[in-house]
Amino acid sequence: MLFKRLIGLAVLVGALTLSVAKAEVVVRVAPPRAVIETRGVAPGAGYVWINGYHRWDGNAYAWNAGRWEQPPRPHARWVAHRWVHRRNGYVLVEGRWR
Repeated sequence: MLFKRLIGLAVLVGALTLSVAKAEVVVRVAPPRAVIETRGVAPGAGYVWINGYHRWDGNAYAWNAGRWEQPPRPHARWVAHRWVHRRNGYVLVEGRWR
C-alpha cells in the first residue's frame, strides 16, 4: 500500500514539474514585424519551409531564422509560431507539426 502511494506521489510531482516548465513568459513589449527572408532552394523533395520568428531572450527580441525541414510523418503540416496578445502583454505560442 505504501509503495503504491509513493508511486502516485512521484507521478504527481512529475506532472507538477512539467506544468511549471511549461509556464508562459509574458512580454510587455510588442514583438517587432517579421523579418522578410529569402528562401534558398529546398534541400530535397518533400521539405517544408518553416518561417523565422522573433523569440524573447529575457531582455529583447531576437530573430530565429527560417529553415527547411522534413515533416515527421506523411500529410503533416506546419503551424507557425505566433505571438498572442493577452491582457498583460504578449505570449509566444510555439510552432508545431499538426
